[in-house]
Amino acid sequence: MGALILEGGTFRPIFSSGVMDALNDHDIDFPYVIGVSAGITDGFSYVSKQPLRNYHILMNHRHDKRYVGLRNYIHDRSLFGLRYAYETIPQDIYPFDWETFLNNPAQIRVGVTNVETGQCEYLDGKELDRKCTMLKATCAIPFAFPVISLNGKKYYDGGICDPIPVKKAMADGHEKLLIVLTRPKGYQKTLSKANIVASRLLKRKYPNLVQPLLTRHLLYNETIAYCEQLEREGKALILRPHEEFQIDSFEKDLQKIDRLYHYGYQLAIDYMEDIKKILE
Repeated sequence: MGALILEGGTFRPIFSSGVMDALNDHDIDFPYVIGVSAGITDGFSYVSKQPLRNYHILMNHRHDKRYVGLRNYIHDRSLFGLRYAYETIPQDIYPFDWETFLNNPAQIRVGVTNVETGQCEYLDGKELDRKCTMLKATCAIPFAFPVISLNGKKYYDGGICDPIPVKKAMADGHEKLLIVLTRPKGYQKTLSKANIVASRLLKRKYPNLVQPLLTRHLLYNETIAYCEQLEREGKALILRPHEEFQIDSFEKDLQKIDRLYHYGYQLAIDYMEDIKKILE
């Protein structure tokens, strides 16, 4: 069976949204979808079959301070307006199609990092609550978000411990993969100052998070190498943006966001026959 794997990256997965909208427009239904952070969050609109939903949300709310802005720390202890972005928007502004989502037989898995154990967990996306707590958890970048509590556990961004969950997809029995990355070919992650600072500030409260934060870049680079090996072996197809279309994680330029979305859409069209083979 074929699996769709989605990398995160805050606003960078608008590329992935373009890819998934092309899949929806061509009735390409992956039976298994897994990812982390904004990647899998956008993936929910793929499973609910709502093309352009993610595009309109980002294009119309990127500069809305209720969506992202320092004032949100006052009420939500977050750079993002948790109630606005994860509750008001999907409930009132761009309604999420719960009926289609729940009736879609596809499995959807959401990667989150357990702050107590420092290990990745994979939650069943079909158990999403109406406040989208699971999606808040998978996107919870330390200090940009508070720790998110769900089912008696506390979580941060799933990308900390498993940035591209290809091995989980394969462990679940999927031998052919469509891997959608949000960085261009050749990108190598380095140890960031943000992760160094986070590891120091969180050391006492969540000691098991220190190692994942300090080795996150190594895991990411190893995972990219593994994905490329799978592609060489004919087990995976990787779609990722060309470097000329690359945007920042917190990109402000709407023209660049628009351009990347449409690039992702067209790239999926160009590879549509190869994508169909994954599902044969």
